[in-house]
Amino acid sequence: MAVTGIGGVFFRAKDPDALAEWYKKHLGVFAMDESYEPWKQAAGPAVFLPFAADTDYFGSATQQFMINFRVDDLDGMIKQLKQGGVKIVKEIEEQEGVGRFAHIEDPEGNRIELWEPTD
Repeated sequence: MAVTGIGGVFFRAKDPDALAEWYKKHLGVFAMDESYEPWKQAAGPAVFLPFAADTDYFGSATQQFMINFRVDDLDGMIKQLKQGGVKIVKEIEEQEGVGRFAHIEDPEGNRIELWEPTD
């Protein structure tokens, strides 16, 4: 037996309601509310990869994990996020054979990776 996919991402927040609204407004990811209707993601690749404890890839040494969201148009997404005042901490970089990546931060300082996979 094996798991069939990621069923959720749960993390602590200083202001859960405000942070949930930020994710909805800027990334289109909405938190489950009293209707119990979950956000439905598009099918596609997902990476599960533990990093070394001393990595600086996540930004702050206190950040224990980083969410990676797939996007179809990274250029368009970054433009939209900049217009919305979202902090871009790492501009678009390409990794041959894997795709294009950028890093942003949410209002509580959590680094988020955006990934436009190579077809």
